[in-house]
Amino acid sequence: MITTQPTPDHTRPPTHRPPGRATSSRRPARPAGQTAYDRGPGKATGPTAAAHAARRQFNLATRHQLISAGVPDGTITSRSRPGGPWQRLLPRVYLLQTGPPDHRQRALAAVLYAAEPPADPLSGDTAVLTGGAALALLGIRDVPHTPADVLVRAPRRLTGTPDVRPLATARWPRTIAVSGIPSTRPVRAAADFASRAEDPARIRSTLAQVVQAGWCHPQDLHAELRAARLLTRPAIRAAASELIAGVRSIAEALARDALAAADLPTPLWNARLYTPDGTFLASPDAYWPDEGVALEIDSAEYHYTRDAWHATLLRRLRLESHGILVVSATPSMIRDTPEEVIKALRTLLTLATTRPTPPDVRAIGHQQLAFPLRW
Repeated sequence: MITTQPTPDHTRPPTHRPPGRATSSRRPARPAGQTAYDRGPGKATGPTAAAHAARRQFNLATRHQLISAGVPDGTITSRSRPGGPWQRLLPRVYLLQTGPPDHRQRALAAVLYAAEPPADPLSGDTAVLTGGAALALLGIRDVPHTPADVLVRAPRRLTGTPDVRPLATARWPRTIAVSGIPSTRPVRAAADFASRAEDPARIRSTLAQVVQAGWCHPQDLHAELRAARLLTRPAIRAAASELIAGVRSIAEALARDALAAADLPTPLWNARLYTPDGTFLASPDAYWPDEGVALEIDSAEYHYTRDAWHATLLRRLRLESHGILVVSATPSMIRDTPEEVIKALRTLLTLATTRPTPPDVRAIGHQQLAFPLRW
């Protein structure tokens, strides 16, 4: 990292010259703190200007920016040699520090590589992060963030690298800054990820995470997938259908498959239940309002602490205290022994029909839509 630390005036001994004596013509005096590359107030070049440019870019700079700042081409080459103070992360992109780059620097380096040289790379006008790399910045788990997908404006074409995958698009998106990196909105990043992914389970899980985390509404995601003409692919169409139905996780998606195969009544997914006086009760993963039966899928990942487990038991007690019959299962049970979960649900759904009155609970949730939708 290049830094310049101006020396305070009080730490420099005053210069005493006899009146009228000129300074040496070979080395003009410079103000305190000015480097040999500086050309006067407001016109810093060389390492000083490079440091200013890199400071807003996580210690990154392009060759164009460095040369524009007055750093000689030979200096760039020598400083970025092995063992030097700079590192060449990508063609024409340099990390101005000796330590290894973090994930944010690698993500921004991809944008700097793809941005047109005269443009401000942080503006998001000529290059913007999307796909798995953008979703990883949002905290979406288990998404491959390399190679980083970067959108560029069609018809421009850019050669990719092992770390950067430029994608030309005529549908330039609205952009946002995520951790200081120009990125597409989550809904576009999710669609671009799905367009490149091949594993149906990965597509299903990632799209569910994006919606469950609240980064986009399932209807907006469905519209984006339709605009990108991706709903013709069966895996993407199935994942979009689940999200519109209210499914919010891969475990819920597997449960939905098992329920459909067993020919059980269709539940509401992630409905919000309220007591008659309007007090929020709970939001079970699946709920059969006519029978008053709920399915709760409790993952150890989110319930391994004492407080989390206590909250899970308290939620079940609240449901049961209002007459709702609950079946609890883990994701592994849904995946490995779905028949046992189905058997328990079928038993409770049958018992519920003999009750004199169903629970006095109001459910507000995702209505089951008629499929197929318009793809």
